[in-house]
Amino acid sequence: MNTSSPLQTTEAPAGYAAFLVDIKSQIRQRQFKALRVVNHELLDLYWWLGENISQRQAAQGWGKAVVENLARDLQAEFPGRNGFSAQNLWLMRQFFNEYSQKPKLQPLVREISWTKNLVILARCKDDLEREFYLRATARFGWTKNVLQHQIDNQSYAQYVRGQTNFDSALPANIKAQALLAVKDHYSFDFLGLSAEHSERERYTVSPQLPVSYQNDLPSPEQIAARLQAWAGAATNENDANLS
Repeated sequence: MNTSSPLQTTEAPAGYAAFLVDIKSQIRQRQFKALRVVNHELLDLYWWLGENISQRQAAQGWGKAVVENLARDLQAEFPGRNGFSAQNLWLMRQFFNEYSQKPKLQPLVREISWTKNLVILARCKDDLEREFYLRATARFGWTKNVLQHQIDNQSYAQYVRGQTNFDSALPANIKAQALLAVKDHYSFDFLGLSAEHSERERYTVSPQLPVSYQNDLPSPEQIAARLQAWAGAATNENDANLS
């Protein structure tokens, strides 16, 4: 004879539904804030490592063998962290060298994940193009795949011509993958969390970014003005070098 009593369901009290919505919103906001802090710390660490490797290479002639040895020692101390591979250490050096003399871009690189920074670093050589994709990735929470799609689609050139509306430009199947711009398997790897939390996991929920975080994209007119200013500066510098 089954003596267990059936599950009791109670009617939700007044205000419960609104409170539940509030809780979910708070959880998502604080998850985002936590990810953003982790991403800032990770990028700061990579910047510091890149700066120090670059300085030691210049002052002491550090080469491939030294960096490979450094990678082995770091991976022995922090097993399972692929962020400390020799290849990634060299990328940190490149990252520092590329942006160390570009104060306008330095705060922007901290607003997106390391993986997405690497995509922009490798595929965008012009500073204005890099600024565009850094800001757009942060503002719209693009994943690596979405970012690559936008670069393949030459969205920067289209934006300069005033032809792109990012809210409607993405195919629905790619738009559905949109994640926070700071979400990255390197961030979870840095914290020692399992790969199941990585960017490779598919999510369909895209939390709204706080207004303060949504950096405005430069207008086509602003981009054109900066291009003209930089072209003029380059011309003046070349003239000075020739005189």
